[in-house]
Amino acid sequence: MTSHAEPAPDGILEAVLYAADLDAAEAFYGGLLGLDLVRRQGTRHVFFRCGDGMVLIFNPEETRRTDGTGDLPIPPHGAEGPGHLCLAMEAPALEAMRARLEAAGLGIESDFEWPNGARSIYVRDPAGNSVEFAEPRLWGIGTA
Repeated sequence: MTSHAEPAPDGILEAVLYAADLDAAEAFYGGLLGLDLVRRQGTRHVFFRCGDGMVLIFNPEETRRTDGTGDLPIPPHGAEGPGHLCLAMEAPALEAMRARLEAAGLGIESDFEWPNGARSIYVRDPAGNSVEFAEPRLWGIGTA
């Protein structure tokens, strides 16, 4: 393991994906996946709570530009092409999520067991981002 300087971050507070169609993103992440909607701002962004963190979906065309009149000094940002997000789920919930995704007509791209025994399921969101659902033990999280 690599050593690092102290202090180090405690965790990931936000994960970001980009999607031009926020209505489709809101239906997928809020409706189908059941994440709690925190805030939507028109065609710019939609934010969801996921456990102790946040999943932010930004419209890249809106976040790349700034008009310089806002109260918050957030620099322009955006990304091209599909991103990736992995959401933690224990085994029983993972199986229920697979059934929900299939019932919604989503094709499962992959469903497999990693060498350490953790399971992952992959689908695509409406913007083409890769969304993985995996047992936290994939990364040794939540294990004794």
